[in-house]
Amino acid sequence: MLIHGDTLVLDRWKWLKVRLPITKNGEKVIDVGCGSGAFSIGAARRGYETLGVDWNEQGRTVAEERAKICKTQSAKFEVLDVRNLDTRGDLVGKFDIAICLENIEHIIDDRKLFQDISSCLEPGGYLLLSTPYLHYRPLSSEDSGPFPKIEDGGHVRRGYSKAMLEELCKHSGLVPEEISFCSGYLSQKITTVLRVLARIHPLLGWAFILPLRAIPPVFDKLVTNLVRCPYYSICLKAYKPRFPESV
Repeated sequence: MLIHGDTLVLDRWKWLKVRLPITKNGEKVIDVGCGSGAFSIGAARRGYETLGVDWNEQGRTVAEERAKICKTQSAKFEVLDVRNLDTRGDLVGKFDIAICLENIEHIIDDRKLFQDISSCLEPGGYLLLSTPYLHYRPLSSEDSGPFPKIEDGGHVRRGYSKAMLEELCKHSGLVPEEISFCSGYLSQKITTVLRVLARIHPLLGWAFILPLRAIPPVFDKLVTNLVRCPYYSICLKAYKPRFPESV
């Protein structure tokens, strides 16, 4: 599943995997904006009970089919517009970990989404989030904007800085524990090639970059630092305090 998408998707999984240690305790994970379920299923395969939510019925069908193929019975999926997460009182305080990868940049009221995700976490829980970095180099003309003022499925803002994520944490009762980055120079270039060739035919782009996928995990960080290229995504690990008065 992870090699069907672009290299940026694999980068996110690599970042996420490190922060989801294999467990036998059945901790509960909610994947907010799960899409076709790759990260939900990945978490389930590492021992977590996962609930993936997204607005699209077709996405849920695909996710459920993939979960069956991967034999991950602990991965469940529901259709739920993440903007209405606060309407689900049954999800409040139920999860040890919340995943939200490349989703918040699609939502105008990002402060509310942060607060709603925080509400789903039990005290001592964690949010694992990635989103485009405010200072990325555009991969295509669409990445440069203009960004719409309505939620039409695309990005409503360019991205986020470290200060912006810290601000959202502050207003949501979360403590930023780690801010890092993923998807460097090589990964960005390979994904750009994929997108250009996919316009001719999806299989052409996929086949061309398939042998190149092994390069970024080994050399991306080194090359990115050498050419001083900004990473494409900024990543956050935030903690929900067990003792809220300490925030």
